[in-house]
Amino acid sequence: MSGKSFRIFSRVARLTRKNELARELAAEIQKFSINDLQYVSASLEKDIINLPSPYREKIRPHFLEQYFGRYNKIMAMQSSGELEQIEGYIKDARLFREFCQMIESRFPAGEIQDEEDLADATFNSLFYYLISGFYMFVLDEPGHPVGMPFPGGFAVQVRDGTAYCPIRDKEKDVEYSICNFCPAKQDEIP
Repeated sequence: MSGKSFRIFSRVARLTRKNELARELAAEIQKFSINDLQYVSASLEKDIINLPSPYREKIRPHFLEQYFGRYNKIMAMQSSGELEQIEGYIKDARLFREFCQMIESRFPAGEIQDEEDLADATFNSLFYYLISGFYMFVLDEPGHPVGMPFPGGFAVQVRDGTAYCPIRDKEKDVEYSICNFCPAKQDEIP
């Protein structure tokens, strides 16, 4: 567990280039061992099991994609050298800094030290924020994968090259939600 730290977000908050941010986040994500990933997987599965059926069955593959499909893509991009090819600047540097500050305020101690931190879901949160930050600010993709269903039968969609989310603006009161930083637009639900 050692070596993993929320302090990554104070270090990267000053970055403006996507390839620099991609390298930093991927290096931090790579620190997660197979045991760490198993822990995250078991915790995620526990959360999924507590959801009502049939929503549980619909959302499971999207949660797995959000955590592990995205993890695998980032690691593949890193090993292939693709991160170096990413061009351009973070689209909204102010919003990115706010994302980093939000995470820092949630975890002021910064370091993941012991089992108490794990019980606090701190460890899973670090993995979640690293992956989500990479997708939202490096790849300009929604925080939740396209197709992810939400209660009521609505899902994240892409139309004419723009991502739309049914809950994007409905999470404003959720203090530590990634939705407040997501590049998706609010989907107008009928």
